[in-house]
Amino acid sequence: MVAIELDAGTLDWLAAHPSAIGVAGSAADEAVTEEAADRAEHAAPLTGWVNNAAVFRDASVHSAPAREVLDLVHTNLAPAVVGATTAVRRFLAAGTGGSIVNVSSHQAKRAVPGCTPYVTAKAAIEGLTRALAVEYGPRGVRVNAVALGSIATERYAAYLDGLGPDGAAHVEEEMGRIHPLGRVGTAAEVASVIAHLLSDDAAYVTGATIPVDGGRSVLARDPEAHDT
Repeated sequence: MVAIELDAGTLDWLAAHPSAIGVAGSAADEAVTEEAADRAEHAAPLTGWVNNAAVFRDASVHSAPAREVLDLVHTNLAPAVVGATTAVRRFLAAGTGGSIVNVSSHQAKRAVPGCTPYVTAKAAIEGLTRALAVEYGPRGVRVNAVALGSIATERYAAYLDGLGPDGAAHVEEEMGRIHPLGRVGTAAEVASVIAHLLSDDAAYVTGATIPVDGGRSVLARDPEAHDT
């Protein structure tokens, strides 16, 4: 496995994975993705690629310059386009086909106020997923996406810490309400779905966006509803 991290200092987590290789740089930089592909192919045939890079920052169209909004859309969309470009070219050159998984969000279909650039980019990533699946399926390349709900990451933990005990408890309670499974997800739960999509067990799956959101995207809240 080869992992790209924007900051070389954040590659420390790879110490727990001796066979993993780290590449420092922007996932939106084609030179960086090509280096990652080179290193992967040096270790083993390259058969899978995951695009999972995002920046969660808002810029509202009523108050921010259009260029700022577009730049944030680009920041969230470009890594998927660049990563997929490198992966498709390598798969075609090898003649072996391969699998790409793009990480999206429930917000691609259910927008949250205050997240315009992020929502726009994630919707575009799901469109990219379908387009590439159709274009390169005949050549053995599968392309799918996972649409995440709220996941317990380091960023999420830091967010809760910044709220204090009462604020964190309120957020956790609300998260339980908006996810039918009653909690946020874990990175391991996301990884297991991605691993399945990369594997031959999903050989007939392409162009799909799989919700990994604890049911968040199918929950409709209504004042007339009652708890079960």
